[in-house]
Amino acid sequence: MEENKKETIFITGGARSGKSRHAQELALQWSANPVYVATARKWDDNFQERIRRHQQERDHRWSSIEEEKYISRLDLQGKVAVIDCVTLWITNFFIDTKNDIEASLEACKKEIDELLRQNAVLIIISNEIGMGVHAETEIGRKFTDLQGWVNQYIAARADKVILMVSGIPVPIKPFRP
Repeated sequence: MEENKKETIFITGGARSGKSRHAQELALQWSANPVYVATARKWDDNFQERIRRHQQERDHRWSSIEEEKYISRLDLQGKVAVIDCVTLWITNFFIDTKNDIEASLEACKKEIDELLRQNAVLIIISNEIGMGVHAETEIGRKFTDLQGWVNQYIAARADKVILMVSGIPVPIKPFRP
């Protein structure tokens, strides 16, 4: 990575759209030893298996950090880091605030603002929201709102935004036809 290089790339898309794979490819283009920041909680055996599969996709070049909420406290100065994923990260705040959308949103904004102050290349992954069926429950609709607002907040601050569609990266910001 270039000395003092700072960049934020936000990758969004549907489930299984290739977001993590593309983020990892980008990170390895920037650095021989990138950092993978995992935000998932190990909810059950199925989720633990998903985490294990993700870990197997990364080889010895990667270092991994597990942090469910306070990503801004990580020292990523001068590093290239993949943060995977915003959806799970938001979920942790939402649950811990007992589904308080305002408190969760403020906590997420504060963490993002602090994280983006670091001199690092940050590749942040999130699921795109609002491209499917609306949630049937009030809590589901609240979470959809929260995720949409957090995604917009991150995208507005990112240098680049990429939408993954069926494994193909589509540049959104900046757009160059």
